[in-house]
Amino acid sequence: MCGRYRRTTREEELARIYRIPIPSQPDLPISYNIAPSQEVLAIRLNPETKQRSLDRLRWGLVPYWAKDEKIGFKTINARAETIDTAHSFRSAFKKRRCLIPADGFYEWKKVIGGKIPYSIEMKDDSPFVFAGLWEGWQNPATQEWLRTCTIITGQPNELVTGIHTRTPVILAPETHDRWLTGDAGKEILRPFPAEALKTRAVSNRVNKPENNDPGLIEEGEMEQVGPLI
Repeated sequence: MCGRYRRTTREEELARIYRIPIPSQPDLPISYNIAPSQEVLAIRLNPETKQRSLDRLRWGLVPYWAKDEKIGFKTINARAETIDTAHSFRSAFKKRRCLIPADGFYEWKKVIGGKIPYSIEMKDDSPFVFAGLWEGWQNPATQEWLRTCTIITGQPNELVTGIHTRTPVILAPETHDRWLTGDAGKEILRPFPAEALKTRAVSNRVNKPENNDPGLIEEGEMEQVGPLI
């Protein structure tokens, strides 16, 4: 699964990298420890204008047919293998795709006595994007709209496989347009090349979402273990 990541590249720079008009709303602050149910940045495509936008969505997809928004706590991730058939995601897979910018993500390796948190990131420290889906849900009580998203996970590459059995799907730049337009199917949701990534143990302070500072990504000691909160 992917239950925690960081986005430390600011909106203006993301807009430049991914060819998006600079957002007019105030910046969503960078975060070293993004957790489910928080607001995140996502790149979406307007099907009429073909223009990309950088939008705020809540992490945890609430399907349009849901009776309430609590389902979002169970839908932070969508499995690549069943994304076209799973009831919660198949409609969004066909019509509402997005890219979710990140600078690194965290996975926990199980060891005797606890878990060791690792950061997985690009070797050159550049930002990248996860494959995602988004959805609009209207609250039946207030008629207000809530827009949410999920991160797609798949099989790990040979670098990550020693840490965790699942990994968020990272999309290469040449696939971004085809993913957003829907021209690409789930065949592009494959492991990202291991040679482009690096991993390192980090502080176990990342276990708690309330910890959110640059110290989280300092090199961790291998004996650091503890429960994931």
